[in-house]
Amino acid sequence: MLVFFKERLAFLSMPKTGTTAYEMALAPRADMVISEPPMLKHAPVYRYNRFIRPMFLKVCDAELELMAVMREPVSWLGSWYRYRQRPFMKDKPNNTFGISFDEFVLAYMKGDKPGFADVGSQLNFMKSQPNGTGITHYFRYEDQPRLQAFLKERLHVELSLTQENVSPQMDLNLSADVEMRFKRKFADEFALYDSIG
Repeated sequence: MLVFFKERLAFLSMPKTGTTAYEMALAPRADMVISEPPMLKHAPVYRYNRFIRPMFLKVCDAELELMAVMREPVSWLGSWYRYRQRPFMKDKPNNTFGISFDEFVLAYMKGDKPGFADVGSQLNFMKSQPNGTGITHYFRYEDQPRLQAFLKERLHVELSLTQENVSPQMDLNLSADVEMRFKRKFADEFALYDSIG
């Protein structure tokens, strides 16, 4: 998470949306950088609302706008699947070695997910809270020019991005049946993604 106090902006770090590269590029410009532990680095809206927002509101009488990047839902799961096939994951219980992408997505759709498919939810990450706290600025991972233009204008910076935390490249294809079931079960997630300009 990056906080730019003068600009009243907090950049929430959704996992698997390239935000680590932005953190590396913008950390010197940010007023607050939360890079560890992962539960705070990747704090969703509800955790921001509970812990970070009150600090700025009570101490500084300031309300920040929130921004977040969302990835196309199948691509987002694909990134998690590939990440969990990195060599260092080999001996970890939540690796995806020996599991097909179809099996991974089917496991993700279960109510009681096995560890290897328990990766959270983009929709839940960005869910607005009863007090109105929610994402002000949404960006698609697939539209980097729009995201970068916003940051350049809002923060008056030039960006120099490097690739960080990249998952192994591999061809991933969902069977038509699994894709149809996934899109039906997570229709709200696809609707949110489709609504982002």
